[in-house]
Amino acid sequence: MDLSLNEHQRMLEQSVRSFMERRAPRSKIVALQRSERGYEPETWKTIAELGWLGLLIPEQYGGGGASLTDAAVLYQEFGRGPLPGPFFSSGVLCALVLLEVGHPGTVPSLLACDRVRRQIFSVAITEPGRSWGPQGIALTAERHGERYRLNGTKLFVSDAVAATHFIVAVRTGPALDATSLLVIDKRAGGVSARLLAGFVGWQAEVTFDNVEIPADALLGAREGKAWAALTRAMERALPILCAYQVGSCQAIFEMSVEYSQTRVQFGVPIGRFQRVQDHIIRLVNHLDAARWTTWEAIWKLDSGRPAAASVHLAKAVTAEAHIEACNAAHEVHAGIGSSLEYGLVPHTQLSRTLFNYLGDPKWHKRQMATALNW
Repeated sequence: MDLSLNEHQRMLEQSVRSFMERRAPRSKIVALQRSERGYEPETWKTIAELGWLGLLIPEQYGGGGASLTDAAVLYQEFGRGPLPGPFFSSGVLCALVLLEVGHPGTVPSLLACDRVRRQIFSVAITEPGRSWGPQGIALTAERHGERYRLNGTKLFVSDAVAATHFIVAVRTGPALDATSLLVIDKRAGGVSARLLAGFVGWQAEVTFDNVEIPADALLGAREGKAWAALTRAMERALPILCAYQVGSCQAIFEMSVEYSQTRVQFGVPIGRFQRVQDHIIRLVNHLDAARWTTWEAIWKLDSGRPAAASVHLAKAVTAEAHIEACNAAHEVHAGIGSSLEYGLVPHTQLSRTLFNYLGDPKWHKRQMATALNW
């Protein structure tokens, strides 16, 4: 197993890090925490022009045709910010969903890179009071001739306020996995998005009130066959999300070490105190657990090896590690760490937001056991 980066990937890493230092310094990240949309349109435009937004889109659609390792390098550097915005939602998850579910008639138009730059997609799956998985989808798409009608709510939809289009998981049959995906324009009558309050980042409730859309909004050739394709897309997208969180863990480790070396108490840097060292060691342990499970999953996917168990392990470990790493960092920083302007709070908020996103650790551990035939 070789987890080292090649020359191209190291150059990409340095380019993204330089970009983040110039275009997304800590002050801008903090300012975006107060933004309803959670991103800066000019930054979105620049990232799209650099080709980073379409990195995973095949070359025949105008994308970069890059590997998952390339994308992980990019998003790990984004996570160091952490750079908020619909970059993962639209540029990774939705792109991979469209590639897996779409058919030749719809994929070229939806994935064309000029359209990707102008439009922001978000996947809407979870619902109030329901579990994660196909059994948790209750929103029914009622077929009326050549149109579908939707009435219901999706909850914890990432970047919904910024999105221009939703890919919505709906029920189209009585079978447990009879799930379909519909592309819905946010401007359609009856569609509304409300940002959720609390210590979560840019998660929203999306309501569909007698929303009517044409039948050709269906992704795929047949109704009720989308969950398997959605699972395949998420298997490739989840390690990229984990890399984003690994970048966040790395940043808070560096912040904690620097603070322990410069904060003086009783005449010595606090890093000399054993209890402070204990917190930093705990942080490092969680960082390493997240890093190596994530990169093993990416290596398996890029090398064509069976990766389902490793992907679920990476998601479960990284979600828990991110929260614990932030907790340890707050122990090191004490009061100053709770100041929004300092820059630790955005990482902490991110760790809480992503803990349950696309399945919580318990669910992924069960899926890992299933993949290992336990």
